[in-house]
Amino acid sequence: MSELSPPKPIPEAKGIDFARFHEEIRPARQPVVMRGLAADWPGVAAAKQGDREIAKYLLEFRPTRDVGGIMLPAEVKGRFFYNENLTGLNFTTHQGRLGAFLGELLRAADEEHPKGMAVQSEKIPDLLPGFVEANPMRLVPGVVPRIWIGNRIRVAPHYDLMENIGVCLAGRRRFTVFPAEQLPNMYPGPFELTPAGTPVSMVDPLAPDLERYPRYAEAWSHAMHTTLEPGDALYLPYAWWHGVEALEPVSILVNYWWNEAPEGSGGGYDALLHALLSYRHLPEDERAVWRMMFEHYVFGDEDAAAHLPPHAKGMMGPPSPRLFGQMRAMLTRIFS
Repeated sequence: MSELSPPKPIPEAKGIDFARFHEEIRPARQPVVMRGLAADWPGVAAAKQGDREIAKYLLEFRPTRDVGGIMLPAEVKGRFFYNENLTGLNFTTHQGRLGAFLGELLRAADEEHPKGMAVQSEKIPDLLPGFVEANPMRLVPGVVPRIWIGNRIRVAPHYDLMENIGVCLAGRRRFTVFPAEQLPNMYPGPFELTPAGTPVSMVDPLAPDLERYPRYAEAWSHAMHTTLEPGDALYLPYAWWHGVEALEPVSILVNYWWNEAPEGSGGGYDALLHALLSYRHLPEDERAVWRMMFEHYVFGDEDAAAHLPPHAKGMMGPPSPRLFGQMRAMLTRIFS
């Protein structure tokens, strides 16, 4: 990292309420650290009393089911990533009771070189009934929160096709973020093999190999970072890259994902994969034609069907679940 200057801090704000979040923070489409947003949560108070207290607090909600977990060998030092040959991932997956996982996490907290371990993206309402009511998120009511529990693991920079609020419940978490348009400079991994859904950056932010990944220096010039303490929150706009480091032996995050795609609309990521199949390997002159068509029909600001009467606009008409259903039926016929 000696060749790269430290990233800029993510801007911070205090006293964020529902109106300010939706009228000021979100429209700016920039990440914001919201210090103390969840400082009044009972869960944060328990975490500040110690690791055993926050584990005890979670188990008081009587977990209703098993959880999925990952385990990393101690020698990879918590880096949640690929294996050396890029033929698989460097962790194993397991199922078990949350109480057993927390017990193992507390035991490993005293080890100098523990295995990496985490429970990730578990939906809270059906796992810990009552937690949401006791620890409410008033900025995005109705969004289902998820919980992430682990020790000192590192998640490679990646993007989510959602907006996101992440609340640090216990421990500390360092986020390093990059704008969505830096994708070409992040050197994404393969589509077919991903640790968490979308491709992750092949570059290790703690030890970037700029000879192998030279454009990463440009991405780094746009990077920002922050460290969240218990009760702090981070807002991430849609598709921003973010790498996450858990800095304590017991680290817990609660996050809220959402997007505003119309009900019933298709998945953009699925369409991207289909576009790769359909256009990536065409001759350049044909690709140019399709680039023009996408700009006209999909990404253009003007109504491409403005010259048609409303009853004849069909799939170019106003969005609705009924219209999306008709389009899905058409695609089903095409694919079959």
